[in-house]
Amino acid sequence: MPPQFRQDLEGTSPTRRAFAGIGIGAAGLLIWRAVRAGNDPADDARLGVDDANNPGPVTIVGFSDSGERRGVASMPKVAKTNAQWKKLLSGRAYAVARKAGTEAAYSGDYHKPPQRGLYRCVCCGNALFSTDAMFDSGTGWPSFYQPIARENVWTKTDSSFGMIRIEVLCRRCDAHLGHVFEDGPPPTGLRYCMNSVALKWIG
Repeated sequence: MPPQFRQDLEGTSPTRRAFAGIGIGAAGLLIWRAVRAGNDPADDARLGVDDANNPGPVTIVGFSDSGERRGVASMPKVAKTNAQWKKLLSGRAYAVARKAGTEAAYSGDYHKPPQRGLYRCVCCGNALFSTDAMFDSGTGWPSFYQPIARENVWTKTDSSFGMIRIEVLCRRCDAHLGHVFEDGPPPTGLRYCMNSVALKWIG
């Protein structure tokens, strides 16, 4: 792996506010959002759903903190024990990114587009989304119409909470990021609905 690429991927654990669990009202909002989409979000052909997790090595696209594309590289997946993740992450980030939790709407730092920059995975530093593809969805979660590179994320069907949704995960470390729906704006028509606490903004 090129040294610059390796440096770009190194992430640090930011401090976060205390863990706030999702309440009944927020859970109801999740159900309402899935119904509001008006179609089945589990359209595997459209969303490119992976049938199974790739054990690695994985191929991802590297980006500098300024958003410059560094190139494609193959590397081992980041694998840690739960105890190691707990030491690296805040309690809130661990509950969302490693245990597939969901932060309450409007509770995250990034639910509205900030200044220009990119978002990296809070767990491994993988570049995930750019503010160039960010929009205010009015849902209380940061939303994007596409990832910064399709290679850097993967998706799978999520049937929890009595719904069929498409879960979005980090390609490099399998961190849970959020879900993708088919009610987004052009040019993709997709809404990558992410958890702020699973992301680290680099401006």
